[in-house]
Amino acid sequence: MSDKIGLYTGTFDPVTTGHIDVIKRAAKLVDKLYVGLFYNKEKTTLFSKELREKMLVNALAEFDNIIVITSSNTLTVDVAKKIGASVLIRGIRNSEDLNYEMGLEFFNHHLSSTIETVYLLSKPSLQSISSSRVRELLHFKQDISQFVPNSVVEELERISENNKTI
Repeated sequence: MSDKIGLYTGTFDPVTTGHIDVIKRAAKLVDKLYVGLFYNKEKTTLFSKELREKMLVNALAEFDNIIVITSSNTLTVDVAKKIGASVLIRGIRNSEDLNYEMGLEFFNHHLSSTIETVYLLSKPSLQSISSSRVRELLHFKQDISQFVPNSVVEELERISENNKTI
């Protein structure tokens, strides 16, 4: 019997506690979960791809069945085929997310009818957390520690201590 492989993708700019919750729950549904740090042409990122990947890898270090991958110029469904994923995992916070994800699922299913999309609803306590809001709080030098994993806070502290820019 082959392993059930899932793929959960995002920009993770930065990874949030909402992302981590979906990833933890998704990891229980599959034997192996790839978490894909993907490029989204509609988003301008604050953090470099390398920094986002570092924060994501550190945030997920405790999991045996999670592998972080990156992709910048490939459709999600094509990456899923390449890694043997049969399930795309998507997190839904609200009706806007659902409408957006339904459009993606239509085309993903058209491109590969053998790959299913599974939607995980955000826990009510995490529904308002988004990378966009976290970046806004960062801009105004507010504490983000309750909205992001420790790996993000630690990396930002390291950057601040070294007087580096993001």
